[in-house]
Amino acid sequence: MEDNRIIKIFLDDDPIPFAEFSPPIKFVFDTTKIPDGKHQLKIVAKSTDNVEGIRTIPFEVRNGPAIAVVGLKENETVNEQISITINAYGSERKDIFVVTGSETPKAIPAWVWALLIAFVAFALFYLIMYWKPDLYKSFV
Repeated sequence: MEDNRIIKIFLDDDPIPFAEFSPPIKFVFDTTKIPDGKHQLKIVAKSTDNVEGIRTIPFEVRNGPAIAVVGLKENETVNEQISITINAYGSERKDIFVVTGSETPKAIPAWVWALLIAFVAFALFYLIMYWKPDLYKSFV
């Protein structure tokens, strides 16, 4: 019996497959030749009875530097003037480590402030409720 199983792999909406294999396969997908952004991998497999199965896998390529933006979120409504901090960092050079610019500065989250205020409030409550001068008499 002839084995006519074949797997074709397409990238995005390209009508020509960039690879054809006989199953099972294992290959290295080099994303450095693909521009950054959203893409789609379409896998078409044909069985021995010539029945096709299709699977699409959306993915995002980010070979360039990571870009972090603080102060503006996607689809956010803004007015007046806003302060925006933009940082871009990648892993091109592995021989040195640059400390400045390696981390994006962010404000302290609100939940940390709430936790700190709750702790201080509980400490004051405890001090007021249970502090009695007669408990702290001198032994001398």
